[in-house]
Amino acid sequence: MFLIGCHLSSAKGFEAMGKDALKIGANTFQFFTRNPRGSKGKKVDPMDAKALLALMKEHQFGPILAHAPYTMNPAAAVERTREFAWETMADDLARMEYLPGNLYNFHPGNHVGQGTEAGIRLIIEMLNKILKRSQTTIVLLETMAGKGTEIGRSFEELKEILDGVILKDKMGVCLDTCHISDAGYDIINNLDGVIEEFHQIIGLDKLYAIHLNDSMNDPASRKDRHQKIGQGTLGLKTITAVINHPKLHHLPFFLETPNELSGYTEEIGLLRKAYLK
Repeated sequence: MFLIGCHLSSAKGFEAMGKDALKIGANTFQFFTRNPRGSKGKKVDPMDAKALLALMKEHQFGPILAHAPYTMNPAAAVERTREFAWETMADDLARMEYLPGNLYNFHPGNHVGQGTEAGIRLIIEMLNKILKRSQTTIVLLETMAGKGTEIGRSFEELKEILDGVILKDKMGVCLDTCHISDAGYDIINNLDGVIEEFHQIIGLDKLYAIHLNDSMNDPASRKDRHQKIGQGTLGLKTITAVINHPKLHHLPFFLETPNELSGYTEEIGLLRKAYLK
């Protein structure tokens, strides 16, 4: 089954997001756990969560993906910024237990001049304090484009974080097609090689989801600007190769392209036609 969705607004609640997904031909979706540039999370309505779970079961949804706010930086030099990241993730993971068995994605962080190794150490420290054996949510590190002092632009950096986490079975990776191209991985001409490199360094068993985005930038630009499917430097041919790759086609794909719902409807329709059943 082709699992495809996009980023939906959580303002109307869980069940409403599920219904919006159905309207645009999706069978999964991503949402922010709270304002992406803010701090407060909306109180969870248990009945609303149950309604979404029932809808997902009825329509055979794949796992949904919660996205942490962009303001969360566990690798920060300022202690209060790190504390905010800890508090936010702990609260988000507690909320996710209303939707058991799903995924939670976050940007690893920016070391802001401390150096990559120091930043990675701080990220590992947070994860080892927050992750619980009892949780049902898998936490995903997102592959990053490498702009500024971002951590996670290389598979080696992500592996170092994963290796340092005690509860390894609670961790995985979300691969972003725009980000890895901008970071210098040549998925246009050597998709097989990039996937094999990921497997050799991290392991494909740790790949749980894909952010499916075209890019406004040239490969290896380290800029991170998403583009609509088929309108960027990756192009429809590369995106089609990703969704049909035998080692990726079973994963859930999440669009983060610059679109409204009508645009997502068109993209999902386009990709469903391109998907080889």
